[in-house]
Amino acid sequence: MRALFVGGVIDNNELDLDGHEPPKHYPPQTGSGQSRYRLHAVGHGNGGIACAVYGAPDMEPGEILRVSDERGYARRFETELQTVE
Repeated sequence: MRALFVGGVIDNNELDLDGHEPPKHYPPQTGSGQSRYRLHAVGHGNGGIACAVYGAPDMEPGEILRVSDERGYARRFETELQTVE
């Protein structure tokens, strides 16, 4: 699956994630107490999760979804993004 990032120092970057489920935070375990990117939405496709949208800790969830829509993440992966609680 592809991790897509909105906001913060790695805004508009992406990387491949291994596994069947995306971690709730990225990086998953820092041990440093630093704020991490939080999972906000996933897009299912090809029998699993095609993409995962992560947002910077200082951004509102609505803004993260607006930016991901503007960037066409769902269209790019031919899926509909589903928000994660």
